[in-house]
Amino acid sequence: MSRNTLNTLKDFKLSAGQKGKFYSLPALEKSLGVNVSRLPVSIRLVLESVLRNCDGKKVTEEHVKQLANWAPNGERTDEIPFVVARVVLQDFTGVPLLADLAAMRNVANKMGMNPKNIEPLVPVDLVVDHSVTIDHYREKGALDLNMKLEFSRNNERYQFMKWGMQAFDTFGVVPPGFGIVHQVNLEYLARGVHKAGNTYYPDTLVGTDSHTTMINGIGVVGWGVGGIEAEAGMLGQPVYFLTPDVIGVNLTGALREGCTATDLVLTITEMLRKEKVVGKFVEFFGAGTETLSLTDRATIANMAPEYGATMGFFPVDDATIEYFEGTGRTTEEITAFKNYFKAQNLYGVPQEGDIDYTRVVSLDLATVTPSLAGPKRPQDRIEIGNVKNNFIELFSKPTTENGFNKNPADLTNHYETTNGVHVKNGDVLIAAITSCTNTSNPSVLLAAGLLAKKAVEAGLTVAPHIKTSLAPGSRVVTEYLTAAGLLPYLEQLGFGVTAYGCTTCIGNAGDLTPELNAAIAENDIVASAVLSGNRNFEARIHPNIRSNFLASPPLVVAYAIAGNMTRDLMTEPVGKGTNGKDVYLGDIWPTSKEIGKLMKFAMNSKVFKANYADVKGAPGKLWEDVTTTTGQVYDWPKSTYIAEPPFFDGFEMIPKAAATGISGARALGVFGDSITTDHISPAGSIQESGPAGKWLLANGVMKADFNSYGSRRGNHEIMMRGTFANVRIKNRMIPAKADGSAVEGGITIHQPSGQQMSIYDAAMKYVADGVPTMVFGGEEYGTGSSRDWAAKGTQLLGVKAVITRSFERIHRSNLVGMGVLPLQFIGDDSVQTLNITGNEVFDLKGLEGEIKPQQLATLVITRANGDVQEVKVLLRIDTPIEVDYYKHGGILPFVLRQLLAA
Repeated sequence: MSRNTLNTLKDFKLSAGQKGKFYSLPALEKSLGVNVSRLPVSIRLVLESVLRNCDGKKVTEEHVKQLANWAPNGERTDEIPFVVARVVLQDFTGVPLLADLAAMRNVANKMGMNPKNIEPLVPVDLVVDHSVTIDHYREKGALDLNMKLEFSRNNERYQFMKWGMQAFDTFGVVPPGFGIVHQVNLEYLARGVHKAGNTYYPDTLVGTDSHTTMINGIGVVGWGVGGIEAEAGMLGQPVYFLTPDVIGVNLTGALREGCTATDLVLTITEMLRKEKVVGKFVEFFGAGTETLSLTDRATIANMAPEYGATMGFFPVDDATIEYFEGTGRTTEEITAFKNYFKAQNLYGVPQEGDIDYTRVVSLDLATVTPSLAGPKRPQDRIEIGNVKNNFIELFSKPTTENGFNKNPADLTNHYETTNGVHVKNGDVLIAAITSCTNTSNPSVLLAAGLLAKKAVEAGLTVAPHIKTSLAPGSRVVTEYLTAAGLLPYLEQLGFGVTAYGCTTCIGNAGDLTPELNAAIAENDIVASAVLSGNRNFEARIHPNIRSNFLASPPLVVAYAIAGNMTRDLMTEPVGKGTNGKDVYLGDIWPTSKEIGKLMKFAMNSKVFKANYADVKGAPGKLWEDVTTTTGQVYDWPKSTYIAEPPFFDGFEMIPKAAATGISGARALGVFGDSITTDHISPAGSIQESGPAGKWLLANGVMKADFNSYGSRRGNHEIMMRGTFANVRIKNRMIPAKADGSAVEGGITIHQPSGQQMSIYDAAMKYVADGVPTMVFGGEEYGTGSSRDWAAKGTQLLGVKAVITRSFERIHRSNLVGMGVLPLQFIGDDSVQTLNITGNEVFDLKGLEGEIKPQQLATLVITRANGDVQEVKVLLRIDTPIEVDYYKHGGILPFVLRQLLAA
């Protein structure tokens, strides 16, 4: 029976003669006498959830009133219990999440309770998109060959997923080969509004991928969380967060001819990183917003993690409805969606002065210029005319200044591989049209196809040693590129369809040839990758590719033709065409009119309906042939992919007392700024020489079958050995090389022995000796993917606290969720100012009594010479519920105790 909280349950018109019920925000405004209509649209949608789920227990009327009285610049102390409509997962994060749920059922079973007590209470969709690797490319049948390899390598994981499908009532899987989770979410899973009985409510969600924010482009409130937080949301726990600031972005003007949505999003990423929007909602409004297509908006929303925001939100308007019509949603769905938002006074893009934001920043779309970003971070935008000089400058700069510390004279050197290929510094060796950010946007994919057509007609080619690939975000992309007659031209340049998945953007570019790898290693070549992705962190794309640039799909094709990052595409020819004629970028760049003529092929509702008609069935024999066990409790067969996680070992209904302080701790690692979750928990290739590779070899796995860290996240033995094992991570405890450059790789110095060893080996030695450890970092610690294993691995290595200058939102939450203390330096304090080198002993005091959110604690530093220094640090357990999580040893034991007690 629906509750009529604050007299807000009202009727609204669905269609002629039909009505539905809804929790009315206009009625709430009247009931409370609060000007709800001037709240940011994103806040109002969260408010609707709080109002609708008000049960007097987890969600109270006080919560409703607090949020309804949101003040643009108020003190952020109120905790919002946000109940989402659904949860979406990708397979790298979804498999360990499923393993945790299975382990919870094991606990319930051992305690004589019904394992079905552990059951998702909201719909959960897992989209398998992270597993496929580009092994085959530039050959006929590459798509089928890559899929066969994917199923061969990941059979044990897929068996586990299929067990989950039959064991959990609300758990569904979109099988491999459909596309990328965020594009599938945008094109199919998102329904606009949901219905319980005759009560309608807006679509909301959290997802276990940071780019879940793509869904903000269609007016859906949702963001990425770690798998541990998603599990809690699935099992009935609200997603708790502090009332956020909301930054309004006033877009004016329109994009100039020749500029793409990718150029726009790289500009916004650079701008909003400087605005320091970490942990804040960002909401777009203004006349410029109305000029953007829905897919352009989704492109911007997708990269919210890159600019640091919790969300990059766009309101619902006519463009949203047109997108729903073009992607094959039913007339009934679309009518309910539109009428619901109109009844809530939430339809349409607000204009300047309509909303009270925390602050407003503006961007004139006409100022956007063609750009790339790199070579190591997505926020480091470079106008295309500056790419050459930027690369040359960074080539010789020290690594401390984001450079490569190379001799400038080496730029002109040519190196011959053993099979006769000539390579040099700056050469593009990987060129990939990849990632949901851009493959969901037909304008940039059609632009890539048109550029390819003009390039082929001009006689341009791509060197055969460059690894080129096209990995569409859904099968619809292949349909419209084929219908538009553009796919053959892309194929002629090497950009044939190789997979439907994240591929290069997640680190699944596949390997280079042995000859190229050898030449790079022997000559220390700074080779390049150009990809239409959203992440270009160190060693993410390929361990031997040190320079990675994000670019629009047409620029990916252009740089593949050019072949080197030191060619200025604004003044120099892209290449030589027929009869040796110089061909310039302007000669082959498509016009907006040319792109517009082909858009009819991209938004064909019949194609979308046909594509997703069998999404819940089996898309092919490969998936059908995956066999599995049945039953409500998993039997954990011997596997190097899936293992029962250790997080519930020794579980008891009464939690043990949480640590009230730390004494005698040692530093496991001392790191600088912008340490990403890729640095902490790599997703890409596993090195034979590292702890994880050695473990796999010892367990009978051949190097060819290592697969990736991401695919093996279901086995903690590998993942804890992979924590801090990125080949480009720089631990400041290790003395610099003779040339002054930093030593790279997951190594540390064990204290007090002074021995240099892998971080994993040192951690296990400390654990065996009963010595707690800490990790130190700089600004933006934990940037990047919502990777729960970056926190799980940290905990399993025995780390008790992570102390940094600042945290990225999701990783801070993940650390708390695993019972690891996140602490922040105050004022100007940092690793550098405090001269923390890693040979000190550390104590943490001030947490002995009742822990309070964001309280101060004292870090006591005892140096090797006996000197003692005390500094205050801020506890980044931000909310009361997080205090409870920490007391229970993490969010998972907390939720399990609640479920079993019930």
